[in-house]
Amino acid sequence: MIPYRVSKVRRLGPARLTAGLDEHRRLDLDAHRSLHGEPPAAPADSLITMAEDVDLRGRGGAAFPFARKLRAVAAKSRSSETIVLVNGAEGEPASMKDKTLLTRTPHLVLEGALLAAGALNARQVVVAVAAGDLAEASVTAAVAERDLHGVVRVAGIPERFISGESGALIKAVNGEAGIPPGRKTRSSDSGVDGLPTLLSNTETFAQLAVLAELGPDDYASVGTVQEPGTILLTVGGSAVFPAVVEVTPGVPLPAVLDMCEAAIGDGVLVGGYHGAWLPAAEAYGAVVSRRGIAQAGGELGAGIVVPLGGETCPLGETLRVARYLAEQSAGQCGPCRLGLPDLARAFAELTGGATNGAELVRQAAAAVRGRGACFHPDGSARFVLSAIEAFADDVEEHRAHGTCGRPVLEMLPLPASERAETRLAVDWSRCEAHGLCAHLAPDLIKLDKHGFPVVAEGGVPPWLAGQARKAIEMCPALALRPTHG
Repeated sequence: MIPYRVSKVRRLGPARLTAGLDEHRRLDLDAHRSLHGEPPAAPADSLITMAEDVDLRGRGGAAFPFARKLRAVAAKSRSSETIVLVNGAEGEPASMKDKTLLTRTPHLVLEGALLAAGALNARQVVVAVAAGDLAEASVTAAVAERDLHGVVRVAGIPERFISGESGALIKAVNGEAGIPPGRKTRSSDSGVDGLPTLLSNTETFAQLAVLAELGPDDYASVGTVQEPGTILLTVGGSAVFPAVVEVTPGVPLPAVLDMCEAAIGDGVLVGGYHGAWLPAAEAYGAVVSRRGIAQAGGELGAGIVVPLGGETCPLGETLRVARYLAEQSAGQCGPCRLGLPDLARAFAELTGGATNGAELVRQAAAAVRGRGACFHPDGSARFVLSAIEAFADDVEEHRAHGTCGRPVLEMLPLPASERAETRLAVDWSRCEAHGLCAHLAPDLIKLDKHGFPVVAEGGVPPWLAGQARKAIEMCPALALRPTHG
């Protein structure tokens, strides 16, 4: 028996995707069958009709109609072998819902994928997960429990922020570098092994299994008319009880946060690191649904909800992630390779109190939007720009005083490897205010009104490592040094 570590699960509404997880750390095949039974096989036309009846959308962020994907691959299945690909590569650090499904209720995900594979007469189901993750172990065990070796392949791939992008995922599964391709090709035309591929994310296939189990009418008995069923959210940040929460669309966002004892504070990030910040006033009135979050000024995306609380610097938090997003570039186009570091530098200027900081950020964002080989530059720009609007008071506070006076508490999660970063520290017993460090590392160090160095919050990003090294080596008083952690 694998000793699974598990994510906490909470609910506002019926337990569908999370059924049984109060009693079981992980649902093996017998426990799964006792809760969900075994859905009958369904032809492609029936699955398409059911998906259309409830407007089932992809749950990976783009909310693309699942029936359209299914129809496109079904048309190709008449003349070609096909593949079903489950996107479990949850590279978004703030999301845990797909890992939770794959780790704790893997058979529900497999059920949906196998239903689709049967309808398409697919050659194989491929489940792509982060290599070495608990989810990989859980799904591998589930395949063995069903004796599906050869029918289902578990593909462990390197995990990066962009690893879940469809083109990058397919390349990784095919044994290539997992970066977005320069030329976009629909997976329904050419995907795994060059075959037409039905690609959707983990929660989408779990939703398909629930839909087939309940039927469209019962499935749509909860939620809203426009968005029936339930959805999964990952609630973190200031939450006392961070959790994956299953909710029915239409519930107030504050009710979800109250359940997790999360303070809104300055605002809430929705949709993850390609999403947007909601200022507190908008967050208090927001409704959890694609439409409700859009009306509040955000995007539900993959269901990531990160309330900030009021103890941390929101601009410093945003800067940490802006630097991380720049480092996650595939490095194959100018807007990513050059533009995102420029955007992070501009946001550092704003955080440091530059008078024209907001304008610098807008200019840097304009230089990358709509010009990348994938959505990464656009999503990163949207995230950063939303911070200027949501935290306008803090922008003014930093402009006036160089800081808001609050520390950066790292409320926004980053991978452990990203947190163990190099930082600059000043030995104040040695510093003599020569000012040379600010000249050599202008993106990392400013001088206060007395000429003493003020080091930027956060670590030293790779593209500024040269500046940091020169400043350390050339400090006349040997007062500047690197630290790690």
